[in-house]
Amino acid sequence: MRTVKGLLGCLLALPLLVSAEEIGEVSTVFKWLGPNDKIVVEAFDDPKVEGVTCYLSRAKTGGVKGGFGLAEDRAEASIACRQVGAIRFTGKLKDGEEVFKERTSLVFKTMQVVRFFDEKRNTLVYLVYSDRIIEGSPQNAVTAIPILPWAGQ
Repeated sequence: MRTVKGLLGCLLALPLLVSAEEIGEVSTVFKWLGPNDKIVVEAFDDPKVEGVTCYLSRAKTGGVKGGFGLAEDRAEASIACRQVGAIRFTGKLKDGEEVFKERTSLVFKTMQVVRFFDEKRNTLVYLVYSDRIIEGSPQNAVTAIPILPWAGQ
């Protein structure tokens, strides 16, 4: 029982490790009690690739459950990554490596971004998708960044 409680505590603390900057939000559905449903736009930098920032838009469920963090957010998300400086790898890249993860329900559902390097085309490819312990979702979005020289590089 102690192990189960420890594991549950670790799963709940996982979102604290994720770091994304909220850029903005728009309300989509008015709720009488609790916050409105909304679409949130967040930005995060790839931890192993300097010069790349990804922008993620996703739905956040409001209402009483959403206000307490108990609601399950929808699986849909959109992503756009851009070169914002000279691209430099700070570590060895692995195809399908997770670069961002955020929980979208209390325990069982997460949204994650993984990175691929298309060496033949000298392009970084980022994929966002949602998964669940029992059943995932095929909904996803992809963006690609050709690695180009940067002014002053």
